[in-house]
Amino acid sequence: MTPAQRSTSGHLNRRSFLRYSAFTGAALGGAGALVACGNAGDSSGGTTEDGSKYGGVAVQLSWLKNIEFAGEYFADSKGYFKEAGFGSVDLVAGGAASTSVEAGLDTGKVWLGLSAPQTTAPAILEGLPAKIVATTYQKNPFAIVSAAARPIHSPQDMKGRRIGVQDTNQLIFQALLTANGLKPGDVTVVPAQYDPTPLANGEVDGWVSYVTNEPITLAARGFQNTHFLFADFDLPLVAETLTVAQSTIDKERDKLKAFLAAEIKGWKDAVADPAESARLAVEVYGKDQKLDLAEQTKEARAQNDLVVSADTAANGLLSMTDALIEQNIVALRAAKIDIKAAQLFDLSVLREVYAENPSLK
Repeated sequence: MTPAQRSTSGHLNRRSFLRYSAFTGAALGGAGALVACGNAGDSSGGTTEDGSKYGGVAVQLSWLKNIEFAGEYFADSKGYFKEAGFGSVDLVAGGAASTSVEAGLDTGKVWLGLSAPQTTAPAILEGLPAKIVATTYQKNPFAIVSAAARPIHSPQDMKGRRIGVQDTNQLIFQALLTANGLKPGDVTVVPAQYDPTPLANGEVDGWVSYVTNEPITLAARGFQNTHFLFADFDLPLVAETLTVAQSTIDKERDKLKAFLAAEIKGWKDAVADPAESARLAVEVYGKDQKLDLAEQTKEARAQNDLVVSADTAANGLLSMTDALIEQNIVALRAAKIDIKAAQLFDLSVLREVYAENPSLK
């Protein structure tokens, strides 16, 4: 399958719930390089070589350049990053074959990355000095999609049914079962790849999917379907989390705040204009992916339901309440990842941004 095919019809292959496999014996050796990189980019009011306040930074996306990063596209194309003091922000595409965000932070190759709690937490437990400082998605997009004619509306509805589960998503699926009091024997797990054709053909009853992808692509093929979100059934993990090295929080706080302010502006625009979000993905940033404009527009609208919530209406985009943080810690524990909130999250920087710039809400 080509990158373009993965990005338009089955990009779940990078949505793994694996422990951080790329974080190996280089962890401690790489930390020094990361700190050095952070110090080099620091600025206390002076200018960098490119004449900007903060210079250039590399930001690693969690996947190929599709609609998921609309906020970053707006922040870049509308000049919000430059207005914030950055000479350039290099949006580095992720993907199945790319280095993980956590590995990039460890080696200093990236300054900030978009990841997920279930990926970052194991890396931190293995020694990576990093924190999640904000989150784009208030809800994790993992879902079970099923035929509208034989719907599965909840985990309990999966009893006695056949569910297609990709190898990399076995852990999150088992966590869903555990969180809802189900045993592995209550459902029949059918090993699956990433093309949901077996669901359309009736070979399985349900399919682990991303709510912004498979339900839309299946409907485009004429297969009427329904779905439920893992996040609505006791597995409320956030996603597309903004993760940085601890040294960035400690030594580049103003720089990080400037970046987050630009991100907020970009995501406000993205939420307000799904059509333009899709155009930027299809015609500009993800042009080489040969994305479909109509499909990306639908995905942009669906994505808004994950980005916006009652809490973000009250506290601002990218934020997390203390209650949501604790829910994530409990959800991680269901996946056998035991970590304390203070080890994984630091929302203090984002809260300072909103306190100092209330008009951003």
